[in-house]
Amino acid sequence: MRDVRWADLGRGARLFRIAHGVWGALNLAALGWVWLSAARRRRDRALTASIALLGMEGAALVVGRGNCPFGPLQRRLGDPVPMFEWVLPPRAAKAAIPVLAAVTAGGFVAVFLRTKR
Repeated sequence: MRDVRWADLGRGARLFRIAHGVWGALNLAALGWVWLSAARRRRDRALTASIALLGMEGAALVVGRGNCPFGPLQRRLGDPVPMFEWVLPPRAAKAAIPVLAAVTAGGFVAVFLRTKR
């Protein structure tokens, strides 16, 4: 992990980290909702919103060729540490995107294969 303390970040980098962290948390919540919906065999507006959110995230990662497309902006703001490296070592952080993509794809398949009750 790169050692960048919160106190060393400028205002813009701090605000970006907060926004990026909230976005990441929303994506994880959406992923959880997809799997919960598949397990319960329920479809609702929250599932539709979750699929849309995760689809947007997937499209952004395709645009960024597997990296967050906001990485250059983040570095310009003075924060060189990618989001997953806030909590994971670099090698695990690099593996997080393909693992989460596979878990998301599995969730989508589970939702569409399981019939509604």
